[in-house]
Amino acid sequence: MNAELNNCCFDEIWQRINDASKIVLLSHVRPDGDAIGSQIALGSILESMDKKVILVNEDGCPENLNFLSGSKKIQKPPIDDFDADLCITLDTANFERVGSLCSRIANKSEIVINIDHHVTNEKYGNLYYIDPIAPATAQIVYELLNSQQIEITEESRDAIFVGLSTDTGGFRYPSTSSRSFAIGADLIKRGANCGELSSKLYESYSLKRIELLKELLNNLKISSSGRVASWVLDMKTKIRLSLKPEDSENLTDLIRGVKTVDVAVFFEELKSGHIRVSMRSKNAKIADVSKICAYFGGGGHPLASGAKPKGELLEVVDDVLSYIDSTII
Repeated sequence: MNAELNNCCFDEIWQRINDASKIVLLSHVRPDGDAIGSQIALGSILESMDKKVILVNEDGCPENLNFLSGSKKIQKPPIDDFDADLCITLDTANFERVGSLCSRIANKSEIVINIDHHVTNEKYGNLYYIDPIAPATAQIVYELLNSQQIEITEESRDAIFVGLSTDTGGFRYPSTSSRSFAIGADLIKRGANCGELSSKLYESYSLKRIELLKELLNNLKISSSGRVASWVLDMKTKIRLSLKPEDSENLTDLIRGVKTVDVAVFFEELKSGHIRVSMRSKNAKIADVSKICAYFGGGGHPLASGAKPKGELLEVVDDVLSYIDSTII
């Protein structure tokens, strides 16, 4: 952890928590297991401390994470009659990603604390704690709790495990550290059922997701002499298949697995007129996708990043693929 990335320490965060009476926890739109897991994990502990706390996400909790015992605590805005004196954003690299309604909730709070692991974090908030070495925000939440030797609840335990597993690809990605394995082992010692949680995370796909996969395989494009793989999801297909946001999550990882591929890209047309670009790299030295996505107004990690440029679908696809081709080593 690089201290230069932070303007606070765990003790300062706990001081703000102890001073607060009403706390709201936020995470990014289209939340993944790390975002939701971090919210539930920290929220459960704050509740055990008799704090008044609410967990809010602009899009709510994805159906594929409803197996978490604290999933029903995730509310969608607007939230009435809860003026928090402390807001903590989790796993959210830039403030706009909490969403327009959640940003209003945060702006009403006296203090905003930003806890995240993205190297592209914009260091917003009154206090921020950014650890880009941590593979998941859930790992930072674990360390935050451990710094006060707080007893982890069962709800928090499973949520941290899911968050950590999600952002390490089941403890497979290069960002996974010995500390990540140690934390996973500790959570299992505390009773986390690795097999059951992993099965619910990775072996409980909807039929819609499989139908989508069939559609995407039909438009799979291999370019740059086999080094770039991409597929495109347009609005017509989304409507025809009645897809939910979680049906298309993490599909980029599938085509990254092609032997010759260095960069994989998934393009999704959104109602807003923007195109969601999800990008994965096998080797940051060959292609740092955080820099590529930053060119299009996004960001993330060297091996996993995203952007949401506005424009016509096919034009954005051409622009992004051309830029990748010009920058890949």
